[in-house]
This record gives sequence, C-alpha cells and structure tokens, in this order.
Amino acid sequence: MSRTKSALLGALVLLAGASGTAVAAVPADPAGIAAIPCTVDYKVQNQWDTGFTAAVTVTNNSAAKTSWAVKWAYAGNQKVTSGWNAKISQSGTAVTAANETYNGTLATGGSVSFGFNASYSGTNALPTSFTLDGVTCNVDDGSGGGGGGGGSDPSGRVDNPYAGAKVYVNPEWSAKAAAETGGSRISNQPTGVWLDRIAAINGASGSMGLRAHLDAALAQKGSGEEVVQLVVYDLPGRDCAALASNGELGPTEIDKYKTQFIDPIAAILADSKYASLRIVTTIEIDSLPNLVTNTGSRATATPQCDTMLANGNYVKGVGYALAKLGAIPNVYNYLDAGHHGWIGWDDNFAPSATLFKQAATSEGATVDDVAGFITNTANYSALKENNFTINDTVNGTSVRQSKWVDWNRYVDELSFAQGFRNQLVSVGFNSGIGMLIDTSRNGWGGTARPTGPGATTSVDTYVDGGRYDRRIHVGNWCNQAGAGLGERPQASPATGIDAYVWMKPPGESDGSSSAIANDEGKGFDRMCDPTYTGNPRNNNNMSGALPNAPLSGHWFSAQFQQLMTNAYPPL
Repeated sequence: MSRTKSALLGALVLLAGASGTAVAAVPADPAGIAAIPCTVDYKVQNQWDTGFTAAVTVTNNSAAKTSWAVKWAYAGNQKVTSGWNAKISQSGTAVTAANETYNGTLATGGSVSFGFNASYSGTNALPTSFTLDGVTCNVDDGSGGGGGGGGSDPSGRVDNPYAGAKVYVNPEWSAKAAAETGGSRISNQPTGVWLDRIAAINGASGSMGLRAHLDAALAQKGSGEEVVQLVVYDLPGRDCAALASNGELGPTEIDKYKTQFIDPIAAILADSKYASLRIVTTIEIDSLPNLVTNTGSRATATPQCDTMLANGNYVKGVGYALAKLGAIPNVYNYLDAGHHGWIGWDDNFAPSATLFKQAATSEGATVDDVAGFITNTANYSALKENNFTINDTVNGTSVRQSKWVDWNRYVDELSFAQGFRNQLVSVGFNSGIGMLIDTSRNGWGGTARPTGPGATTSVDTYVDGGRYDRRIHVGNWCNQAGAGLGERPQASPATGIDAYVWMKPPGESDGSSSAIANDEGKGFDRMCDPTYTGNPRNNNNMSGALPNAPLSGHWFSAQFQQLMTNAYPPL
C-alpha cells in the first residue's frame, strides 16, 4: 500500500540515535523543504547479536514515477538475507531496493515502505547516504507533526497506523518481563492492553486503568507518532466454546455491555487530550467465528454458542463497539478473524467473512469503521511454514490429506491472513484494509525446530517432520508446551499486513491447569489440563498444555521462560 507523508522535514545531517534509528537533524531554516527531491526514513526496528530487522520509507518530492529504486551502502559487513515489499539485491556493501510489480507507482509527495532482515557482526553502523533513482535524498525522522504515517482519509486517519510510529510499551508488563531471568531482552517490546472486564477500565486490583495507560503513552510518545494497542473483550456470553476466559456478562446482558463497558471506553478515547495518539482497538477476540464453527449440527457445537447465535448479541455487541469507537477519528478498529486452524477450511472461510460483514453493518456500524482485521490473537499458529506448502503432494497424496492439515486450505498464518483479506474485500470491506498477525507465541524455535522437510515415506511423515508448529493438534490453544516467541513487532512486514504485533502479552496464562476459585468470572477449561484427552474441537487429542498454570491473564513464569528459550528468531 502506498504511504503519503502529510509533513516533511528537511535534513542536512544523518545522526545515529541511541536506539539504532536513523534520525534527521532539522535545519534552522526549513524553507528549503520543497527543494528536497526525496526523503528516506531508515529505522532499525529490532536487533540481536547476529542480525537485525530494518524498515525503510521513501518519499518522492519530484515528478511522479512508475518505477523506482533506492540505493545505499553499508560501512560494515551487513548482508540482507530476506525482504518484503521490494526486490532487494546486494553487491558487496552496495544495496539496491527496487519496486515490486504492485508498488511501482510513486506519486509526487507519495511514499512507499519496505523492510528486510539482515545479518552482521561487530558494529551495525547506519547508512549515511541514500539515493532514489540516482538522486541523493535526505532523511525524514517523522517528528514534524503530522508525518510518518501514510495516506489519510477524510477523518484524518492514516492508511496504516503502525507505519512511522512507535508502539506503546506497557510498563506493567515490561516490569514483569524484566524481573524474569533474561527477560530484559524483550521487556521493551510493545504488547496489547487488555480491557477484559468493566473494572479494567478504571484499573482492577491495583493495576493501571485505561486513562493511566493513555497518559503513559503520551509520555512515551515524545514528538513522534505513537500507537496504543487495546483489546476490547467483554461481550455478553463471552467465549461460548471455552471456559477459561468466560466473561462477567451473561448471554442477555447486551445493554450492560453497551452502557457500562463500551460507552465509558469510548468517552475516554474521545478525550481531546489523547487526540495525538493512534489508538488500535482489537475488537472481541474469539467471538464471531464461534457462531460459524460451534453451532447447529456440527460436532463442535455447544449450547452456549447456539444461544449466542440465536439471540444475536455477539453481532449486536461487535457492531455497537465498531460504531461507537469508529466515530473517534484517531481510533483504528481491527476485528478479530480467528486463525487459519479455525476458519481456514472451505466451510468456514467464506461464511466467516459474510458474518463479519453482517456485524460490521449492524447497530449503526459501517465498513468504514473497520481499519482491518487481526489473526492469531493469543494463539500459536506458525507465521510461515517453509518446509511444505498446501500444493505439495507425497506419492500422489495431497498435503491437504495429512492428519495435521486435515483438508484445510492454509498451512500457516501469513498465507491465511493474505487470503482472508482478499475474501473480506470481496464481500464489501474496503480495499485498503490491513491485517495484523499476533506473533507473540508462534515462533516454535529451539532445538526441536525442523531444519528441512520431513521424510517422504508418507504425507504424514512429510508434514509432521517438517512443520514448525509442534502442537499435538491445530485446535489446541491453552498454554502450549514447546512454544516460543515469534517475529518481533514490526510495521508493514508483508503484502497486505499492517504489522506483526504481540497483542497477547507473552507470559500471561491462557487458563488454569486446575480449577481455581476467583472473582474474575473465569472458569476451568479442561483444555488447559495437561492430562485431558480432548474433545471434538481438537479431534480428541491430548491438550498439550503446560502444568501448574494460573488463571487466565495471570503471570506464568514457566511459560515466559519457555517462550524465550524457544524464540524464533532467537533472542
């Protein structure tokens, strides 16, 4: 997607910031801005001992282009290993990033973003000069008021709120992560703030409330752009197919949901004090897909999901939240879209998109209230399975016939998110919607990570030997043994994807391993019991859950340590 800066800074000197980010020195007299032919914003988003991830945004101030190429050189031994949204090549220290077929058009004043992973050793020195089609560019650090975020619509929203922005680091989660051995390696990562009961709005059990988080985000923001990620999660009859995260509101309490939960949240977000923040709301995870997969005559149906389908309160609640929050110009609603191991099958895929459209046009909402969708929230599905594809066959048998894939159309989250985005647009959502993918627990690294395809003895040995996702069954969702941190949060990582995010804070339990009395409305789900032998939703397999887990949302040190150990990319 194209990105259009709404403000540009003239830059005369490149400096290296303490964070490893290229920043611009602003001239005392900015009158010459119009004469700057192009600006390049080069940011190192994540860095580890042997590699880094970088994001680059180039803005064209000259004549419109139908193709483009950005060039720079490294002073060290940096080597680009993979990239997205550009064709990237390297000869020695010189790097060229040329347009893909879908993003060659670059209007006057228009911007385009791409990114890449690279290896290095020693010092990761920043490039000091960039050219666009042979013309030397200066660098824009996005701190000039309205810059850094992409094209805007009449409401003032940008195309991708994550582009050119920092993302809020929750100080409460950060402190817990930093207190863990080795946790300081990731304690500065942004995570979602969960509003999962009415009391969370003002702060439950001594924790920060919504205003406190927004105030902290303003403090972190400085002069640049800042995204705050919220999970709005308290529907009536919540999580009708699970027990661990059952909510406080009964199936019929839709009015209470509207007036005591959504309305107070909207009132706070609409406060002009917070107008400079980009507020991303993840709307009601694990709700609407249940109405497709766990109702009626299906073996996976539950009476609770049948009730929510019949009374319409999931659809009404989601529609009301989208309309109320979507009316606030700096709020970006992302509706939960399950994950590939839930709605990737033919009989779930299109019906889910149709149901989402129904919800997004109910209770006063329109598709314009939906900035995009999020997949894999709080789940474990691998981002990209590199050792097999859905089109592979083994001895004449399709991968779709393996026990693991089980006739699904997708084998990983990236292909699913991109495919489902197309389906959503086809049913009437705006063509500019972007997808988020939660990568907080889907890395599946560590010593057990396969290094290549499995044996071709059978389709099952081929898939099982090569798959990164090491769950017993793709339907297993609670505190999964062997999981690891996935890709670090980053903007615009792939076509159609607005960001990889850690919406589920790593280290927060999915549910307790045994029944624990509580006043949080949280039940005991046997899928969180490591001795449980399963149900139709996981094809009667073992749960694969870790033992000794606390209530959902509570800190689970053993899980956090496991996630770091098995992180991929490694920490």
